[in-house]
Amino acid sequence: MNRFVAVASFFVAAQSLAAEPSAAAPVDSKAAFERLKTLAGDWQGQASHGPQQSFPATVTYRLASNGTVVMETLMPGTPHEMISMYHLDGGELVMTHYCGIGNQPRMKLDTTASTPNELKFAFVGGTNLDPAKDGHIHAGALKFDGPALLADWTFWAGGKEMGHNVFNLKRASATTAAPASVAAPAPAAAPAPAARPAAAPQAKH
Repeated sequence: MNRFVAVASFFVAAQSLAAEPSAAAPVDSKAAFERLKTLAGDWQGQASHGPQQSFPATVTYRLASNGTVVMETLMPGTPHEMISMYHLDGGELVMTHYCGIGNQPRMKLDTTASTPNELKFAFVGGTNLDPAKDGHIHAGALKFDGPALLADWTFWAGGKEMGHNVFNLKRASATTAAPASVAAPAPAAAPAPAARPAAAPQAKH
């Protein structure tokens, strides 16, 4: 009888393991970088920092350095303009954010947490900041949703999460998009200064 119970238990356990979905394979960094390249162009929508702080946003993406770098420009042509650079480092996808508050956090694609449609970046260091004390962007995600792009960047201060800077964007139409040149964006693409809350430009996005 005990032998029968043991055999039965074995088959039940085996069936349970077979029913569990297998873990998703890690995202390939090179494939993720190619996906980032498809963002090239101008994007417009709304950005928010907390529920009461929403304002018009423009973000541009362009390929640089013979296509080896994706350059992301936030709020081009405004006093709040900030830049992030994405590129491959060997077999890893990395980025550096040049923040308006004067520091430069570095992140790396988390290949196990990411999916082909959502690229998640984790903090790996930076310059001009002490992550245990200083405010900085500590993590982020880019979610591809058809014609839309959702960028969610986590802001840290005092060694803990303090909030999110979220961009809900859609690709600008050919008739309203600013030129691809970061140096001379169309004035209409930048939000009016009065529309941006004073507290919003504390960090990336």
